[in-house]
Amino acid sequence: MTKDNDQQHLQRCIELATEALEAGDQPFGSVLVAADGTVMNEDRNRANSVDPTYHPEIAVARWAAQNMTAEARAQATVYTSGEHCAMCSAAHAWAGLGRIVYISSSEQLGEWMQEMGVESTSPINSLAIQQVAPNIPVEGPIAGLDQQVKELQRRAQQQA
Repeated sequence: MTKDNDQQHLQRCIELATEALEAGDQPFGSVLVAADGTVMNEDRNRANSVDPTYHPEIAVARWAAQNMTAEARAQATVYTSGEHCAMCSAAHAWAGLGRIVYISSSEQLGEWMQEMGVESTSPINSLAIQQVAPNIPVEGPIAGLDQQVKELQRRAQQQA
């Protein structure tokens, strides 16, 4: 179960995902938080406006690898609106980051797309984080907030 102070960081992920959607990108956002609760970095999806690999989870992992000690990275938490894809899970593990808290799962996203009649265009298989990076502590999905992410995904499909 998530900690009490997780809620504010998860809400920020939804705000970043909304910013991404409004900028023409897919609605995903991530926040990197140090062990003491300090927000170290945050980003949103820019897969349409920058390049297809610009996922916020990779952006915060890259930032952490360049700006934090190995110990600080291991104690940090990455909050994200959606469960990491395989590419992002690998980046998280290689950067040596700690806990992940995600609002909606890859499985949920697949179900939502199916409900909306959207066929997957992903060039990779959808894998749970722990299938890619088995030693990372993971929490999610987060009931209630996941419905906000579902609504962002619905809006994204309406704009597509």
